[in-house]
Amino acid sequence: MDLGFDAKRAFHNATGLGNYARDVLRILHRHRPEHTLHAYTPAGGRVPFALEGERFKVHHPRGPLGRLLPALWRQRGMVREVVADGVRVFHGLSHELPMGIERTGVAPVVTIHDLVFERLPELYPPLDRRIYQAKARSAVRRARLVVAISAQTRSDLEEIYGLPRERIRVVYQTCNAAFRTEVAPAALDEVRRRLALPERFLLSVGTVERRKNLALAVEALAGLEDVPLVAVGRPTAYQDELAALARARGVEGRVRFLHGVATPDLAALYRLATVVVYPSRYEGFGIPILEALSSGTPVVTTRGGVFAEVGGPGTVYVDPDDPGALRDELRRLLGDPGARRAMAEAGLRHAAGFDERAIADALCAVYDEAARA
Repeated sequence: MDLGFDAKRAFHNATGLGNYARDVLRILHRHRPEHTLHAYTPAGGRVPFALEGERFKVHHPRGPLGRLLPALWRQRGMVREVVADGVRVFHGLSHELPMGIERTGVAPVVTIHDLVFERLPELYPPLDRRIYQAKARSAVRRARLVVAISAQTRSDLEEIYGLPRERIRVVYQTCNAAFRTEVAPAALDEVRRRLALPERFLLSVGTVERRKNLALAVEALAGLEDVPLVAVGRPTAYQDELAALARARGVEGRVRFLHGVATPDLAALYRLATVVVYPSRYEGFGIPILEALSSGTPVVTTRGGVFAEVGGPGTVYVDPDDPGALRDELRRLLGDPGARRAMAEAGLRHAAGFDERAIADALCAVYDEAARA
């Protein structure tokens, strides 16, 4: 059938929701060739992989008003074009659906990644939070089916929005193939030299923001000898707080921030790291955990929420407010190569369950069900 997607983020968001949108399009294009994919985006851009032929069509605003007011087109104007293109199911890939799509005969589906803005409202400016709440609540109300990217998000949708479980389908996401692909030793050596990385280091990946709780790792670092922490992610004002904390704990020379890291370099960093630390307090999924496990690198993350879903039995879990517990686990792992190997092997087995073909089949089952409803 013809499937439509709100694809703005696929073309214009370098990480996070953009990665999810690109992965959905790439996976469906690769594994379910019977469908035609229509990607709607208000402005130009390029997906960083080849989606060619008649099975993948990119649509921009067709009238002058839509080109002049792209946000309005995305919110309302694209609906007429979706209908004209013969789309049977329209998938909002990030918490949103265009207004009126539910009255057209096109079956609307929406993905909800997390409800962090509901669980931790203090982390968001009030206006931003109200906008996120309004969009998500409207979308789940009007969608025929809601895709949750984890059982944790499904539980949040039931608890916070009162959404019946029968309208929710859990479909996990995967990670970029770069993290599941071997990196040549020469490429690893080149990245190590270029970034001046030592033989042993801890790696943390994700936007440097308060929710990610990187302060836990900085505090833990103070009791460990000779091992640095490399934090990769978009900086926010929280990075200044972390730098001040590192100075106060006497570890400022061992905390390094990197941003704008290209995917091939990040794939190398995961494989070069001794242990990946993901101290976040709350996520809808936690894609860096899966990236690390797929790279064969052991992970220490926090206890509770979604993390055990993604991390599996081979990952170590600690209290998000106990730097001593994190320090003890890191000290143990840094001194025990056998334990790290066992964790890496268990992680690879668990990561294999987030298979692209299974995800493609699960998404298409949602589309088939929505189209019949």
